[in-house]
Amino acid sequence: MDSIQVAVAVIADRGGRILIAQRPGDAHQGGLWEFPGGKVEPDETVSDALIRECDEELGIQVRTFRPLICVHHDYGDRRVVLEVFKVTRFTGTAHGAEGQPLAWASPAELSDYPMPVADRPIINAIRLPDRYMITPAVVDDRRRYFDQLQTGLEQGVRLVQFRVSEYKGSRDRLAAETVQQCHALGAQVLINEDLALARAAGADGIHLKSRQFGSLSERPAGMRWVGGSCHDQAELASLRRLGADFAVLSPVKATASHPDAQPLGWQAFADLARHAAMPVFALGGLCSADRAEAWRCGAQGVAAIGGLWGVG
Repeated sequence: MDSIQVAVAVIADRGGRILIAQRPGDAHQGGLWEFPGGKVEPDETVSDALIRECDEELGIQVRTFRPLICVHHDYGDRRVVLEVFKVTRFTGTAHGAEGQPLAWASPAELSDYPMPVADRPIINAIRLPDRYMITPAVVDDRRRYFDQLQTGLEQGVRLVQFRVSEYKGSRDRLAAETVQQCHALGAQVLINEDLALARAAGADGIHLKSRQFGSLSERPAGMRWVGGSCHDQAELASLRRLGADFAVLSPVKATASHPDAQPLGWQAFADLARHAAMPVFALGGLCSADRAEAWRCGAQGVAAIGGLWGVG
């Protein structure tokens, strides 16, 4: 069975609300809500299909856009490949040009609308930021640690992984204060490996290592976000079966912290991310300046320690 390639648009208004449309009752997955888009015709590119569908369905002219996520899904009676783009600029006023009901929903409200299963990873991609800042493992100076954390937050980082394993004081208190400082500026925190600490510190989620999620039979309960570190296709598949929300795939480039690890390179990263069916952050020798290349290769964005910690 051949897959149906679909161009999908994630369109936001100035208030950050996302445009969704309701499928006709007699269509496949009829009556459900979806992100606008449509089938890529044999004689057009995905980009051409995106522009055409937005014009035909919504009456808007897409000016700029970038890749957001690719989702492969098998419904049993058909397979689809959703090529999802974030529309960053358009002209015109969106309306249901084909008579379809439209709605503008905040990212938090999207789960209130019944959607096809294939669209669910798109919601996570919308909700997740494009930078994932990882704290150092060793903290010697508490004040310097919080100064560097604050610098990243002031530069717009909104997702932080607490990875501290060595600290002369109370690690539990350091984690709780990290969560407090991040929440004060609207950032979310995941705790590396330690589920009990994540719950005690009031964190937003847990970040699992591959050896950890490979031994779990179900998603950790009570966590808004569950992410995991992956290095190959098998680990991505294992993390997906667990019901995780996103992956971090590494190393893209050579790193000083893991000098013996063979870099994936951008092409291998792109091939793996394309079939992950979840948002994937690129990790390994990267910084904020690498986001454009990461997006081009299908990444949610970049994750980093040295490339983000204390520098934004």
